[in-house]
Amino acid sequence: MNVVPDTSAVIDGRVSERVADGTYEGATVVVPEAVVGELESQANDGHDPGWDGLSELQRLAELADEGTISLSYVGRRPRAAETSAASEGDVDAIIRDVAEDHDATLLTSDVVQAEVARAKGIDVAYVEPVTRGVVEELPIADYFTEETMSVHLKAGTRPKAKRGTLGEMRYETIEEEPTSEERMSEWATAIVNLARGSNDGFVELSEEGMDIVQYRNYRIAVARPPFADGIEITAVRPIAKTVLEDYEFADELRERFLESKRGVLISGSPGAGKSTFAQAVAEFLNDSDYAVKTMEKPRDLQVGPEITQYGALGGDMANTADSLLLVRPDYTIYDEVRKTDDFEVFADMRMAGVGMVGVVHASRAIDALQRLVGRVELGMIPQIVDTVVYIEAGKVHTVYDVDTEVKVPEGLTAEDLARPVIRVRDFETGRADYEIYTFNRQVVTVPIGGEGEDGTESGVSRIAKQEIEREIRSVARGHVDVELQGRDTAIVYVEEDDISYVIGKGGGRISDIENRLGIDIDVRTHDERPNASGDGAGGAGGAGTASDAGGAGPLGGDRGAVVQPEITSRHVVIPVEEDVGETVEVRADDEYLFTATVGRGGEIQVSRGSAIAEELEDAIDRKRTISVVPARG
Repeated sequence: MNVVPDTSAVIDGRVSERVADGTYEGATVVVPEAVVGELESQANDGHDPGWDGLSELQRLAELADEGTISLSYVGRRPRAAETSAASEGDVDAIIRDVAEDHDATLLTSDVVQAEVARAKGIDVAYVEPVTRGVVEELPIADYFTEETMSVHLKAGTRPKAKRGTLGEMRYETIEEEPTSEERMSEWATAIVNLARGSNDGFVELSEEGMDIVQYRNYRIAVARPPFADGIEITAVRPIAKTVLEDYEFADELRERFLESKRGVLISGSPGAGKSTFAQAVAEFLNDSDYAVKTMEKPRDLQVGPEITQYGALGGDMANTADSLLLVRPDYTIYDEVRKTDDFEVFADMRMAGVGMVGVVHASRAIDALQRLVGRVELGMIPQIVDTVVYIEAGKVHTVYDVDTEVKVPEGLTAEDLARPVIRVRDFETGRADYEIYTFNRQVVTVPIGGEGEDGTESGVSRIAKQEIEREIRSVARGHVDVELQGRDTAIVYVEEDDISYVIGKGGGRISDIENRLGIDIDVRTHDERPNASGDGAGGAGGAGTASDAGGAGPLGGDRGAVVQPEITSRHVVIPVEEDVGETVEVRADDEYLFTATVGRGGEIQVSRGSAIAEELEDAIDRKRTISVVPARG
């Protein structure tokens, strides 16, 4: 009697079992090399079935040595592409060919394999698959009490849990005896199998070393080596279910959601209660006769059956968004908005007219809005997000209104500085707490208000001071100090040798800086500073860029080495032959421009937009000869 077992039968140990009961005693067992290859691949990937199958092959070898059976290995090993496509039947086809060639009975626990083999006229012996680790209830459910939000288990460590109420969680040991690796392995297998086989669960993600499952209201992450350094199980469940009426500003928020479709960010730190609030919003909108859907990865919001929960279609939320636009929801709850792709999908759906509620990790309410900066066009932010709700300890802590207005930013006065300004206003008082706008080619978020209680500068003052320092340091070699005298006036203290160059011919250079910043600047030496010690201070800024170094005026000497600067989108790059760290002068037709320090790669980078960059680009446009000479000490 010839028997060809397939991979499923070998993994389940069905051959040695039938030898033991006498069915296959004296039989010739022909093992396809395709089975060996598939088992080896599974074992290399750390999957237990692969190891179980290899153990069965070892038992068959022992039975052959005893003379109980004859054992041979035949056929070819599957190619890598066939092994990776095993689920599509490539390896099974090779095994069927071996059974047919040897006029053997195909032993299998795979019902599809059995039916295909029968259709091809192959003799088949089908046996039910062995059930491994199948349980009817979650094996770690006993660790959860009414106050338990999450359970944390790892092989060789004591079980721990987070227990308490929102905002008052305690991370505590819940069992003194460390959990053995054997028990952790049993639990890990049982949890994944339970999610796969139960109508109450599903596997959200399954990769080498990591499974994420949803079973009832538990979200469970199962990590294994090599992804983790040991078997780890983290199970989380919501401990509170709320309605919108439970929160502060409930009436105002209800009215806001109902009056028009909104773009809302629900923000807060991990465990603060963001998802709980999002669930309450979803249920309220559904009860208010809006079509509500969710976008989640993983799907763990606890919402009613009328609200369909969508995952990432094909692993990509952009595909989910495309599908949802065909479904035409009134509101979509997006849990959570974290990566750039998520923000882009959120913005795209919002601009398509869908009401969007996004859950975002943030340590402050303003931080949630700032996460949009740089990911979408600045002017589009108020159209994408008009409301920010910050949750702390399970309660609504802050609500912001977001709108835009063309105005002079708070703290600045020049009318020609008017620009689109995003205003972030406190929902309760209507007072603007922040303004977001472009200042000197940079996007800045400025807190509104005067000097703080601790004497610190206001946000506008800090931004203005930083920008003045940056501009002056781009043309001054020595130390620079800035003192703001008001909203539109400042005094800049520089080294005496830097005065003429900072001011420029006829005051042209300092006038350019004043016009760019909208601030009147009085340039003085450090000796003119009240209580000055007369010995100056500090040194120049960083090395390698001309924006951090300046010069003391024209110098004589030869023309130096002629260079060919390269203009990129962000810098003017000057290649030099001097060593890294050397100080050099850059000239145009032997006229001094500035002094800089050679950076890594043997080059000087001048930030475009600075005063010296504009002067250098003008010299290049006029085809003046640019040269570099060692600076004089």
